[in-house]
Amino acid sequence: MKLYYAPGTCAVACWIALKWADAAFEAVKVDYASKEFKRINPLAAVPALDIGTGRAMTQADAILSYIAETHPGAALGPDPDPLGRFEFGETMAFLTGDFHPAFWPFFFPARYTTDESQQALDHVRAAAFARIDRAMAHLDALIGEDGHVYRHRHTVADAYAFIMARWSAKTPKSWQDYPNISRLFALMESDDAVREVLERSQA
Repeated sequence: MKLYYAPGTCAVACWIALKWADAAFEAVKVDYASKEFKRINPLAAVPALDIGTGRAMTQADAILSYIAETHPGAALGPDPDPLGRFEFGETMAFLTGDFHPAFWPFFFPARYTTDESQQALDHVRAAAFARIDRAMAHLDALIGEDGHVYRHRHTVADAYAFIMARWSAKTPKSWQDYPNISRLFALMESDDAVREVLERSQA
């Protein structure tokens, strides 16, 4: 099994989850804009997970859910009751559909304006801050005082939220300004597997 990743991306969350699951895999650093990687994922995005079926899996939330489901002993997925599965799916959908996109105008401002001037790009970035703050505040409320994203326990949602919330360090209001997200960071940064993955993924 191969996990294709790029430093600082949500693919690193999949790496953490695979470590937590004690899965056998190889992490492969890629340039996701390269022609070589586009043959693996034509969308030119990481993560991609090759499990030997002839087509690489894509989309972080789907890969994380797959990891949790195929490694039940690690207890990284939802509780089995219908409401538990809904809450987990809702949380992962928020992280994919609201939290992640909130950062896009900040990192890729040229996508959101036809004006290529630096002033226009700066305005797009500035406009992103309010949406990022709303998403961060919602995540902070989801986490609560125990430091976990889902139902007061350790799941792949913790890894996903942690890696993306790190991006806020580049904005005027960082993760340190949200008390419950700070609790999540304290838990994650004390985790041996997380520390190992962060060190190796940044090399």
